[in-house]
Amino acid sequence: MRRRIALSLWLIGAPGVVAASWLTVPALVGRGAPGVSLATLQAASALQGLLLLLAAVVAGARLAPGLGLESPALAAGLAGRPLPPVLRAQWRPALWGGLAGALLISGFAILGPRLAGIPTDRPVTPLLVRLLYGGITEEILMRWGLMTVIAVACQRLVGRRRGGLSRAAATTAIGLSALVFGLSHLPAAAATLGPLSTTTAGMIAACNAAFGLVAGHLYWRHGLEAAVGAHLLAHLVAFAVTG
Repeated sequence: MRRRIALSLWLIGAPGVVAASWLTVPALVGRGAPGVSLATLQAASALQGLLLLLAAVVAGARLAPGLGLESPALAAGLAGRPLPPVLRAQWRPALWGGLAGALLISGFAILGPRLAGIPTDRPVTPLLVRLLYGGITEEILMRWGLMTVIAVACQRLVGRRRGGLSRAAATTAIGLSALVFGLSHLPAAAATLGPLSTTTAGMIAACNAAFGLVAGHLYWRHGLEAAVGAHLLAHLVAFAVTG
């Protein structure tokens, strides 16, 4: 079952990697580096992303069950169990998490130019990339992969190897993975906007880290699909509000 979950999550997350590589790399690098074609850069970005995704899904599939962390809808589907009962337990947390995320994204889009001098005509990430990569792939990477690994490390540091994920380990894993999630958005922002001021970098990292806390809590308490649903909804609502 663990191999099937890992393979399924890799296949689910791979379209986001491909979409991000083909639709955002041109905006980040222009016509490409000297002596390297744009297509080569896109292919290299996709390969790197797919390998990183593979590491995340394998790590999560191996380690998450021992902590009580789950992808319950996927597991139910692969086992042939009914999906509606599982999804009913996840939709309400995903809804509230998505609305919180939409508030953060929309607030940044509205207040960023005023508080941090972010250009109003900055390049906009295509909605397809926001949904496939942001909503799905990032959750697999950051929650299923990174947060799970951090949680295991925290458990082992205190000598606890059984009995499920402790609250202290969960809180630490949520916080650290959210911090990495926030900081991980800075390179792309710098490539798009140019050199970032301390205020701009702080706003970008803080807004994304804040949503990382929400998504991490959803993953811990309700499963990976709740975090994915919240992330997808956040981008959809924010797109409807601010474009």
